[in-house]
Amino acid sequence: MSADMAQQLGHSLEAPAFIKSVHGVRYQVHDVARSVAFYTEHLGFTLEHQQLPAFASVSLAGSQVLLSGPGASGSRPMPNGQRQEPGGWNRIVLRVADLPGCIAALEGAGLAFRNDMETGPGGRQIQIEDPDGNPIELHEGGGGK
Repeated sequence: MSADMAQQLGHSLEAPAFIKSVHGVRYQVHDVARSVAFYTEHLGFTLEHQQLPAFASVSLAGSQVLLSGPGASGSRPMPNGQRQEPGGWNRIVLRVADLPGCIAALEGAGLAFRNDMETGPGGRQIQIEDPDGNPIELHEGGGGK
């Protein structure tokens, strides 16, 4: 967005001084150790930190996924009593090369897919789930990039 457009829309191009960066994406999980094994063994993430059974952080190419188990502070119920649960439709998107080959390798490892591979103007994608039902999209850009 250009500075002129931002000004016309009443938006600032600068983040407020107290926001420094995106820290990561938090996923609620039932078993942190199982989730660490899934992300590191099947998707190539690196374990950064863990305090079992409550919490772990895994990373890939500078992006962190925060895995919060039932005992983690990031998993506590909301003030109205609503529980934070795994699953849903918001998801991390992993860029892959050779999506069909990736699908074959993950199927060979026994992973289940939420859908069939879809193709659209932005490329091809498919969704898998981690052991707690959190969605992960595997995406290959248009033209196989």
